[in-house]
Amino acid sequence: MSIVTRGFRGRREPTAADLPPGQYLTRDFPVLQAGPTPSVRLDDWRFTIRTEAGAEQAWTWPQLLGLPSEKPTVDIHCVTKWSKLATSWQGVSLDTLLAAVDTAADYALVRSYGGYTTNLPLEDLLDGKAWVVYRYEGEDLPSAHGGPARLLVPHLYFWKSAKWVTGIDLRTEDEPGFWETLGYHNYGDPWREQRYTGD
Repeated sequence: MSIVTRGFRGRREPTAADLPPGQYLTRDFPVLQAGPTPSVRLDDWRFTIRTEAGAEQAWTWPQLLGLPSEKPTVDIHCVTKWSKLATSWQGVSLDTLLAAVDTAADYALVRSYGGYTTNLPLEDLLDGKAWVVYRYEGEDLPSAHGGPARLLVPHLYFWKSAKWVTGIDLRTEDEPGFWETLGYHNYGDPWREQRYTGD
């Protein structure tokens, strides 16, 4: 008796169509950051959404873990040109976190422990496009990759998926974040190679 099912050819190898222009495939998970890795105690961790009117909704670590979670498997693409396919995560959809938030905002400024910020149109955080994730490949998210929790917005370059996330400010006007003020593209679509201002 054969242990290989007839027609089985192993895992499908990625093709050029799986990668945005200018990207290369990596099996590693490179660690890139602008400063030191913050040390965040779970007892002190908070995630706060602040509206344009100043209203706040906040979650502690146990409250975040008590929310319904999802397990997205997504491709991620770094502006430094590496891509990692079929990465597995677990976290809370931004749709869940924003469900009870009353806002007329069109933009979001994401804040992180350590002072990092990044900006996104609010619509890029909704409709199953973004999560606050705390597990990667079945394990707690390591601090080097943004643990205890990071934003995951896989359809944009990975600098938009802020590590060590602490909250989101909802705004009626766009405000560039850390890398955006230093010449990175304001939006960051990997399929359009929006790496730097003017791309």
